[in-house]
Amino acid sequence: MKIIGRAGRQDIAFVYLAETEDKKMVEFVEAVQPPIPREEKWVLIVSTLFGCPVKCKICDAGGYYQGKLSKEEILEQIDFLVNRYFPDKRIPVKKFKIQFARVGEPVLNDAVIDVLEELPERYYAAGLMPCISTIAPSGREKFFEALLRVKREYYRGRFQLQFSVHTTDEELRDWWMPTKKWSFRQIAEYGEAFYENGDRKIALNFALGKDTPLDRVVLLKYFSPEYFLIKITPVNPTINAIQNQISSHITSKTEKYEIIEELKKAGYEVLLSIGELEENQIGSNCGQYITHYLSISQKLKVSYTYPLLKL
Repeated sequence: MKIIGRAGRQDIAFVYLAETEDKKMVEFVEAVQPPIPREEKWVLIVSTLFGCPVKCKICDAGGYYQGKLSKEEILEQIDFLVNRYFPDKRIPVKKFKIQFARVGEPVLNDAVIDVLEELPERYYAAGLMPCISTIAPSGREKFFEALLRVKREYYRGRFQLQFSVHTTDEELRDWWMPTKKWSFRQIAEYGEAFYENGDRKIALNFALGKDTPLDRVVLLKYFSPEYFLIKITPVNPTINAIQNQISSHITSKTEKYEIIEELKKAGYEVLLSIGELEENQIGSNCGQYITHYLSISQKLKVSYTYPLLKL
């Protein structure tokens, strides 16, 4: 894998653009969370697909799809980032988070399971915490069975599972994520089987659009606060979000949002997750995809403003 360029800042995030031997493009990210130092928390975000077939309305990665990365190609991304700081593969970071969430729906690639099995032997990292973020595509039950096995064998209490839900309106959910996926009941049943004492709660992620329904009554019907927490994030200013006229309900870290207070009263743990605004300019936020941006004539003033520096 050849590194072509990067965009970003050392104290926030770098997005790397790489090319595989067969000339396909890959993006991956390393990030910190100011003012938390890298020794306390370091996040790697890697790609699992070349593009994505799902075509979510707020994500720029669905412009094309050219197949799955191999186990080796996924590990190459991680190795490159680790070797920049820890060439001996000893990673003294309290929370070393590897997210399979840059480009591609990870559940569509069985190689992700192979990578998860190898990580504990490949690196000396007591703080290792993998994260799978998924829309729960239908027909991937064997993947989810394998994921449950791997979590129990290698990552008890150290795994973050997140389902991208975005709205409790089923019809709108199908428009946002136009592919066959698990129902709320299926997600709930799997989540309750996945969760064990000492585990992190399963996150239901809502990139909350303006006027997008998030009904606590619907949530309580399916998702017990004993097993699930609610994660609220902004809708990032991606090309597709802007073109689909989806603006964010969440705009500030300090504002009090009524919906969050309602969810807390319903018994849910609620995480309001807002990164540095400069991540939008870097292109390191969820749903952003530099390769897509470079291929179109429309240029955005609200994101992707950092230059891609050749390496």
